[in-house]
Amino acid sequence: MDDVFTPVNLTHALSAADFAVLGVAVALLFVIAWFAGRREESTDDFLLGGRRVPSTVACLSFVATEISAVTVISVPAVAYSENWMYLQMFFGSAAARLFIAFLFIPVFYKHSCTTIYEFLKHRFGPETQYAGSLFFFITRLVGSGVRLYVACLAIKVVLGCSLEQAVLFFTLVSVAFIAFGGIKAVMWNGAYQAVMFYAAGLAVAGYLLSQIDGGLAAVWQMAGESRRLEWINTSLNFWDPKTVWAASLNAFFIGLSVFGTDQEFMQRMLTVRTRRASQNALVATILAGFPLLLLYLSVGTILFVFYQTHGGPPAIAKADEIMSYTVVHILPAGLRGLVLAAVILASIDSPLMSLSSSFVTDIYRPLLARNRSERHYLWVSRAGVGVFGIMLMALALGFAPIADKGLWLAFQVVSVTGGSTLGVFMLGILTRRRSNYANILAMVVGAMTCLSLLILSKGGVVQLGWTWLIVLGAVETFVLGWLLGPWMEKDSSAPRA
Repeated sequence: MDDVFTPVNLTHALSAADFAVLGVAVALLFVIAWFAGRREESTDDFLLGGRRVPSTVACLSFVATEISAVTVISVPAVAYSENWMYLQMFFGSAAARLFIAFLFIPVFYKHSCTTIYEFLKHRFGPETQYAGSLFFFITRLVGSGVRLYVACLAIKVVLGCSLEQAVLFFTLVSVAFIAFGGIKAVMWNGAYQAVMFYAAGLAVAGYLLSQIDGGLAAVWQMAGESRRLEWINTSLNFWDPKTVWAASLNAFFIGLSVFGTDQEFMQRMLTVRTRRASQNALVATILAGFPLLLLYLSVGTILFVFYQTHGGPPAIAKADEIMSYTVVHILPAGLRGLVLAAVILASIDSPLMSLSSSFVTDIYRPLLARNRSERHYLWVSRAGVGVFGIMLMALALGFAPIADKGLWLAFQVVSVTGGSTLGVFMLGILTRRRSNYANILAMVVGAMTCLSLLILSKGGVVQLGWTWLIVLGAVETFVLGWLLGPWMEKDSSAPRA
């Protein structure tokens, strides 16, 4: 193997230029928090930014949340170890955004929702709101625990620290940053992250191409011969999650669930002033996100060719470690710091803001402490950021023994409860059926069905791709809510105002 792969001590690997780039990037984060987060006087300021966030910032922040550190680490790993078929999911995802922009966002703005689960209260009743919020807590905490684990795994390799130290560092910084700056700091930091993602990806791709004889032409030829550029599977096996039919359809439902019924994403779209501006921002995420996905898939393919022409693949335990290994052993001074800064910034933008907002708005204010002052609710919102930070830290550490391919595990987590949440939102938006307690039963049954099917498919008992779970869960919840509503509720035919 080439000498370039000889293990190095990172204390010597990180140069003054790396530390300078990293230091400036993190310092800018706190500058953003300071200017954006000043004068937080109410929960409307803290949780929605007073609905004064520019739509361009909302768009870029949405993209950064969608991309996150998982894309920087895991998408190149997928292209490096497999191919480009992950790209098939984006087409369904794009269709889902258009659907959400013109069906979901109008009803959220109609009811001036602070969290999207308030819509469920207006449409069905408070019990459905509580259930939707609880499902969000489960889905977002577990899914974000996977994302935090993947990011900290990369930092662990790069900095040579333990996983526990990396998780603790990110949790403390995230809590301090978000508890002070609120949603405005999160939004502006997200826009900053998106720019950093582009800069880091372009720089890494350019440098690696410069180290390959023949450059882009050589990459294209070798990757094509190795079938690393395959991006579409037109097999008629509809149950195979990697066919274009299944991937697009399931990505559509996953997109509806993740983007339309998850407070972490929709909270960003509720911070702009008008419904039209929110719709435009969401549609613009298609144009802003697709090139970024192509960029990081390209980085993975270039990595494959680079290592094939420089002594063979490195000895790494997991494919998700390939970017971290490359940062430590391959990238030059300065560029190492840029990539590390992108990963760190992505990890700091955690779901703590959305978890706290949903807890205060959907649970604490209506159930535990009514008619308190805005100062009290603002204090609880900040405290909630810390409590959920501790929970997220514990979950990230708990995933260490089981998380092999973080990108797919994160989606599998969403598939268990995401379908139930989507089903009840679709029932409220597409029909006039009134049901409340029936919705709770339908959501629980849908989630238990998906969890059982996931376990059975993992054990080889049933042949079912996990991507179908969110479709089945959404349909089952929708149908059960529709059928059980008239039996369990009075005057079920009338819509709730």
